Amino acid sequence: MTPAKPVLLAPDEPAPVVDLRPDGASPFLLVCDHAGRRIPRALRDLGVVDTDLTRHIAWDIGIEGVARRLADLLDAHLIMQIYSRLVIDCNRPPGSPTSIAPLSDGSAIPGNENVAMDDAAARVREIFAPYHLAIEQCLDARKGAQRPTILVSLHSFTPVYGGIARPWQAGVLYNRDSTMAHALRDLLHAPGDIVVGDNEPYSVTDDTDYTIPVHGERRGLVHVAIEIRQDLIGDEAGQEYWAKRLAETLPKSASLSP
Repeated sequence: MTPAKPVLLAPDEPAPVVDLRPDGASPFLLVCDHAGRRIPRALRDLGVVDTDLTRHIAWDIGIEGVARRLADLLDAHLIMQIYSRLVIDCNRPPGSPTSIAPLSDGSAIPGNENVAMDDAAARVREIFAPYHLAIEQCLDARKGAQRPTILVSLHSFTPVYGGIARPWQAGVLYNRDSTMAHALRDLLHAPGDIVVGDNEPYSVTDDTDYTIPVHGERRGLVHVAIEIRQDLIGDEAGQEYWAKRLAETLPKSASLSP
C-alpha cells in the first residue's frame, strides 16, 4: 500500500489564494506573493517566536493594503497568497535554498530545519502550486480572450537591512526586460520627492525569483516588480497614498512600453 501523502492545511483553514476583481476591465494583473503571514496549524508556528511573526521575515508588511486599494482604483484583477513566506516562499523556485529557509535575517526557523521531502512537497502542493496555478489559469484565459495583460508583482522592503539604512522609498525590479520598469522609475522619480531604486533593493534573477521569470518573461508579457519601503505603507494613510500614486503612474508607464 502506498503511504498517504502528508496533509498540510486542515479543512477549516483558508485556501492560500485570494482572488479579487476577476472581471476587472484593466489590462493590469496584480499579484502579491507575500501578502499574508498565516502558518498552518500543523506546523505549530514553525517554532518561531511571536515577535518574529510580525517582522518582514514572515510577510511583506503593508503590501496587501496597497494591492487591494490599487486593484479598486485600476479596476484590476488581483491574485494574492496569504500564507507566510516562512512556510514556503512563493517567489522562489521550489527546491532552491531560500524556498523553505531555515534562517531568515538572523532568525532561526526551527520548523524549516531538516524538512522531510514529503513534507516539503506538501508545502509546494498545497500553497505554492495553487497560487501559481491561479495566475497561470488567469493568464491563459486572458490570452484566449485576446485581452492585453500587463503583469505587476507587488512587494515591500525594510528601511534598514544589515544595519544599513536603505535610501530608496520604492524600487522597480526586472530581469531581462527593463522597459516597463524604467518607464515607471522615471515617472515615480519625476516629482523629485523620492529616491527610486533601479533593481534596488533587490534584482530579479532566474535563480532567486519565480513570478516574473515564469509568468512574465516566459510569456513575453509587459511586466514589472515593484518594491515599496515598509515604513511608508504601515498604516492605511500610507497604503492609500501609494495606491493612488501607482494608479496614476502605472497606466502612463504602460503607454511608454511597446
